[in-house]
Amino acid sequence: MLGLAKTKKMTKEGKLRLGILGLGEGRSTISAAMHSDKIALVTICDRNEEVCRQRSKEFDFPHYTTRYEEMLEDPSIDAIGIYTPDRLHAEHIKMALEAGKHVVCTKPLLDDLQEAKALIELQRKSGKRLFVGQSSRFFEPMKRQRADYNKGLIGDLITVEAYYHADHRWFLEKPWALEPSFKWLYGGLSHPVDFIRWYLPEIVEVMGYGMLSANGQAGGLKNPDTMHFIYKSKDGRIARVSGAYSGPVQPALRDSEMSCILRGTTGSSQGDYMELRYAITDQSGEEQLVTWEHKSKHYFRFEGKSHHAGEYNNYLEHFADSIKTDFVAYPDLIEGVGTIALLKTMERSLQSGKPEKVAAVIEEYGLEALLGK
Repeated sequence: MLGLAKTKKMTKEGKLRLGILGLGEGRSTISAAMHSDKIALVTICDRNEEVCRQRSKEFDFPHYTTRYEEMLEDPSIDAIGIYTPDRLHAEHIKMALEAGKHVVCTKPLLDDLQEAKALIELQRKSGKRLFVGQSSRFFEPMKRQRADYNKGLIGDLITVEAYYHADHRWFLEKPWALEPSFKWLYGGLSHPVDFIRWYLPEIVEVMGYGMLSANGQAGGLKNPDTMHFIYKSKDGRIARVSGAYSGPVQPALRDSEMSCILRGTTGSSQGDYMELRYAITDQSGEEQLVTWEHKSKHYFRFEGKSHHAGEYNNYLEHFADSIKTDFVAYPDLIEGVGTIALLKTMERSLQSGKPEKVAAVIEEYGLEALLGK
């Protein structure tokens, strides 16, 4: 282990010096870094030079490169933010760790568990930190919900329900979304699945059904865009998740595109993502509704709500703090791999039409010892 000598590399002001790879989703990360007093943006990178020019002009930030290696060779950069296509994450993480950089990688962390064992071993050898950008945990309603849960305001947790239902028919205009490799299971449902993992980390079995909707079929999707799953945890508690991505949704006054519902022994709470809304009935029976409309411009900075840079602000600063003051920022690599193992188990249940065991997937990829299973 190389220890935590990385704090010596940070600027005198204590900022984490960041390079960003992938400037599509990385657009939010650029904005987040430039609005943070804990991050110093050093260089941005995309293999498409036209995209580099667009971002450079948009953010008045001249330092870009089309060569990832150039960022990795820069000794002034402490950490790399990886926002490339899913299939490239493993290689880009590997290159960053080998270059002695900390890593922030967007979800889903990996698209192939074959890469997981080598990455875990490499990270441990390097002594560098890896943080998975599961941004939804860092949204205002979900932060408040977790804080209230930790205070015991709803008692002991009975069950968790989470969903992500969105009208993403505009995705059908993206050629890569119509490729066989694109799966809403990983690209969309990983958000509410992360909520389940946050509260019930030891899921042992999952059963799910999925279908490709009429809209998805007409648009050329190759994999299910409508899914429902039930989970069983090690201690017997159950949870459920659902996702639907190719049809209209309810008005925001009636429903949220993404929600996490906790039901406890003495209370219940619900965080509504897009609406910046949170409701709780606590152990005393008091009902409360909280909104953060005044923070809308912090979270949603671009056209519509297509980019939610405020969450990136929150999680980048959390990651910077973890390096500076030496604590683990979750989800880390181990938790991230565990989530991919769960998603893989869910995919198998869709294929088999039967309940599937998470342990079978973990064993197949030789991850028992590394994941503590």
